[in-house]
Amino acid sequence: MTSRVKKNRERIEFGDFQTPDSLAREICEFLLFDGARPESMVEPTCGKGGFIIASIKTFNSCKKFIAADINREYLEILHEKICPLGPVEVELKNADFFGVDWHHIFADLPEPLLIIGNPPWVTNSQIGCVSGVNLPPKSNFQNFRGLDALTGKANFDISEWMLIHLLDCVQDKDAVLAMLCKTSVARKVIRYAWQNNFRLAQSAMYIIDAKQHFNISAAACLLICKTGDVPGTKLCCVYRGLSSDNKIASIERHNTGLLADTEKYRKWEHLDGIEHCKWRSGVKHDCAQVMELSCEGDRFRNGLGEICEIETDFLYPLFKSSNVAKNDVSIPKLWALITQKNIGDDTAIIKKQAPKTWAYLMAHSDLLDSRKSSIYRKRSRFSIFGIGDYAFAPWKVSISGLYKKIHFSAVAPYMGKPSMVDDTCYYIPCDSMEEATILAELLNSDVAKEFMDSFIFWDSKRPITIDVLRRIDIAALAEELGVNKVPNLHPSLPFK
Repeated sequence: MTSRVKKNRERIEFGDFQTPDSLAREICEFLLFDGARPESMVEPTCGKGGFIIASIKTFNSCKKFIAADINREYLEILHEKICPLGPVEVELKNADFFGVDWHHIFADLPEPLLIIGNPPWVTNSQIGCVSGVNLPPKSNFQNFRGLDALTGKANFDISEWMLIHLLDCVQDKDAVLAMLCKTSVARKVIRYAWQNNFRLAQSAMYIIDAKQHFNISAAACLLICKTGDVPGTKLCCVYRGLSSDNKIASIERHNTGLLADTEKYRKWEHLDGIEHCKWRSGVKHDCAQVMELSCEGDRFRNGLGEICEIETDFLYPLFKSSNVAKNDVSIPKLWALITQKNIGDDTAIIKKQAPKTWAYLMAHSDLLDSRKSSIYRKRSRFSIFGIGDYAFAPWKVSISGLYKKIHFSAVAPYMGKPSMVDDTCYYIPCDSMEEATILAELLNSDVAKEFMDSFIFWDSKRPITIDVLRRIDIAALAEELGVNKVPNLHPSLPFK
């Protein structure tokens, strides 16, 4: 392994983005201006020590500094930086964050505490891709259930776990947590703290330019949380830059979620109700090279560039997120190999009904059998997910979860077959063109968009989620817009 490859691999595993000295100084000066007067300062993942050096120079009140990092070379570099600063009590710990008893570390430190830093910008799945071990103890700490615990929702940022753990350790302390992180991580940490009644007296997010400081494209912030004797209001102000003068939003807790725009929500709160129409996720197969094919006349070509001699029995028109977002859903560019009608079906039936298709699957079994997601374990060979009777409804009203705009497309059947959407899309199955057209018009209305916008954080990787969609009360929306006929809604509705 070359040194460059090793360095890249380690950067992935440890999410190693060193904080520029200038940014560390600016943050410490802002904290001082904001009233921070720590007697103890801890940087749990200090790297080369930008925050330690800045804190020593900024906080005259601080009596004790602790810097910890898993990389011994970084600590040696930091030690060289500290020596010229004169007599100062700094304890350097060469330790893995996940192996440190942080409760014990914080127990005897003089208060107020300042816990500051820049924890790893990496997810547990990214670490798994490089066979890394820099992970917290395995647990479903967000308490997801069923498939959510096995698929995307169980993937989390390592810094999310770290920040929640640190906050938990200082519940009975006079402490300030100030951490650089992705905005999505900050929101999850705040949400977790609110849901679990942490003694969080105050919280705020200060948006920073990650491209400028770290040369990465990510929405990022400085998250500041202050602990207190009793929980404060469940409100988090968001500011542009390191200033409390440029407030751009207020995040508020609502039931089990967060409101992105309180004002818009209050305006359309009456639309938050029953999920009359069941929202579904698109088909999931995790092997596009094999399972998605383009049509070339009377032939099909897979993502490996191979011409495929297979029957059409198990092939269905497929629309991707980009097609749905752009309303490009007339003629499919791709066809999906749908191996099951329902989750759990025995796929061996393909061998009898479509022997060429079975031979094709067997020829590419190395790729299909190596799919990493645990949802395929102990399932019929070549299984897929996001499948059921609903997937074969003739019409769908669908939206992309990835694109940063709200647009619903009415997806029609094609050549006598129901069209599928991929797993980055959500949809309502519909029995007719009339039903799909009416639902799409309702959901594309300015009223519906404004209501949904109150829950959507547009800097997220997948801003539109099924949880947001499930909040829309289609009946209340129809009544608001004066639509008195919506086919196939819940039978208790006054119009049907």
